[in-house]
Amino acid sequence: MKTIGLIGGMSWESSAEYYRLINLLVRERLGGHANARSLMLTVNFAEIEALQREQNWASMAAKMQTAARNLEAGGADCIVLSTNTMHKVADETQAAVSVPLLHIADATAKSVKALGMSTVGLLGTRFTMEDSFYHRHMQVKHALAIKTPGSGEREFTHRAIYEELCQGLLRETTRARFRAIMQELAQEGAEGIILGCTELGLLLKQEDAPVPLFDSTRLHALAAVDFAMSNCKERGLSQ
Repeated sequence: MKTIGLIGGMSWESSAEYYRLINLLVRERLGGHANARSLMLTVNFAEIEALQREQNWASMAAKMQTAARNLEAGGADCIVLSTNTMHKVADETQAAVSVPLLHIADATAKSVKALGMSTVGLLGTRFTMEDSFYHRHMQVKHALAIKTPGSGEREFTHRAIYEELCQGLLRETTRARFRAIMQELAQEGAEGIILGCTELGLLLKQEDAPVPLFDSTRLHALAAVDFAMSNCKERGLSQ
């Protein structure tokens, strides 16, 4: 089994979910006491969040590059950047290492296209919803059209992520507001909705949405396990 290298801490709430999902998926495939071979390097989200507010993406890219290099030096066979927003510096991070970076948008798009969809709604931080990096990746590489909520709903989503979900706060009132936002996206033509923030899946489940929901955290974790178990011969199983 190959070793998964995770850059975590953005936030640690979702990083813990990555770790849980990756190990659960491996155990489901191999049974018994099996779990994934992995390394996780967690950054201090307080520092990252401050740099995000300053729009200092160069400094954030440098931090991600250092983390990726350290994981590669520790034996990681791939890099999993355990956050959607920081994929804004995915290319810079990949350039710092020789092992592959498994892009979260690729993992998500694979699942969307498997259902034959061409237009999906996107919920995430302000950066993910409003900056071009995520939209461009989905449109150019995967030919997917992206719809985002209106400005007020985008601001609500951003605040809920940073002020609640990253703090481990799961509120029913927030869930209800997200249900209404997703209903509007569906009415505007979204065939499915991407939870494009790794904390959103902690609050929102399929039963909250009127259309198929794509939890980027789970899909990214699945892609990491698929990579790690490629050519895996443990217990006679071959992936």
